[in-house]
Amino acid sequence: MKTRLRAFITDCEGPISKNDNAFELMSRVVPRGDYVFTLISRYDDFLADVVKKPGYKAGDTLKLILPFLKAYGATNALLRKYSAQNILLVPMADETLRVINGFMPSFIVSTSYEHYITALCDIIGFPKTNVYCTRLDIDKYGVPEGELARLRAICQEISLMPMIEIPGEAKSVNDLSEDSRRTIKRLDEIFWKEISYMQAGAMIKEVNPVGGFEKANSVIDITKKLGVPLSDVIYVGDSITDVDPFRLIRAAGGLTVSFNGNRYAVREAEIAVMSHHTDITTVLAFVFNQFGKEKVLSLVEERSWETLKSTCDSALFQRIMKSFSGRLPRVERITSENVERLTAESSAFRKTVRGEAVARLG
Repeated sequence: MKTRLRAFITDCEGPISKNDNAFELMSRVVPRGDYVFTLISRYDDFLADVVKKPGYKAGDTLKLILPFLKAYGATNALLRKYSAQNILLVPMADETLRVINGFMPSFIVSTSYEHYITALCDIIGFPKTNVYCTRLDIDKYGVPEGELARLRAICQEISLMPMIEIPGEAKSVNDLSEDSRRTIKRLDEIFWKEISYMQAGAMIKEVNPVGGFEKANSVIDITKKLGVPLSDVIYVGDSITDVDPFRLIRAAGGLTVSFNGNRYAVREAEIAVMSHHTDITTVLAFVFNQFGKEKVLSLVEERSWETLKSTCDSALFQRIMKSFSGRLPRVERITSENVERLTAESSAFRKTVRGEAVARLG
C-alpha cells in the first residue's frame, strides 16, 4: 500500500488551457498587438536562452508588454472580463485536475497574470490557494498622457520592425541575421534606456512574472510546505518558462513531462506527450503517485494496454480505454537519440492543438 506523499505540479497554458492569455490580450487591446507580442516574445527567448541576460528570466515578456497595454487603455476590469470570457480548456483538463487533486496534492505554477488564473480556477473549481502566478495591479500605475502618447508611438515602431529569428543552435547575437540583430539593438534601447526612465518603467521594474527561475522557486516553496523532496514531484510543462523547473526536478530525480511542448520543453523533459486531451496526464500522475518514477518510465517504454491495465485501477483504465478509443496516445521517453525527432513532432502537433500563432511562441 502506498504511504509516500508525492506532488503533482503543472503549468497552465498548454497543459491545462489552449490560451496564451497575454498574447490574446495584446491582440485585443493593441494595434497589431499579435505581431508586437510575438516579436517581444522572441526577444524574451533571446535574452533568456541565448545570451542569458543577468537577472532576466523566461516569461518576462509579461512585464515588457505592460507599458503598451497601459498605453492602449488596459485596466484590471478589462483584464478580468476578457480573461473570464475567453478561457479555452484542453479537453478533459478540468476532470484531470479534479481527479489528480483527489489522490495527490496538486498545484498550478503559471506565468499568466492573476486575472486569468483566477477566472480559470473559478471555472474549473481548482483551489486558488494551490496556484502560483504573476501578480499584477495595472490600475495602480499612473502614467502621464505625454508618456502614453510616446508609448503608443514606440509600440507602432515595434510593429514595423523585422521579426527576430533565432536559429536552433544560436549561442550569441552574432549567430542571428543582420535584421534580427538590428531589431534586438533597438529593443535594448527601448526597454532598458527609454522606458526604464519613464513613470511607466515602474511596471517593468516591479512586476515579477512567474517564469524561469521564479517557477523553480515556486516548486521549491511547494515542496517545503508539503515536506516532500523534489524527487517526489511530477511536473508537466510545455515551454521555455518551464526549463528551470524541469532542470531542477530532473536533477533531483523527479519526473518531468512535456505536454505538446515546444523545442525548449522537449529539450529538457524526460517524457514527451502529444495528445489532444489530458487523460494521459491523469494516467502518468496516478502511476507516479502509486509506484514512483521508474514505473512510469517502464509504462511509457512498454506502451501496452496490458501493462496499463495492470497499473491503473479499473475505473481509470475503463475511462482511458474509452477516451483513447482503443489507441494509446503518443507518449515517448526522450533520449539523446530521439530528441531531435520528438522536438519536430511535438512542435508540429502543438500547432494542431493551440493554433499556429500561439504554437510559434517560446
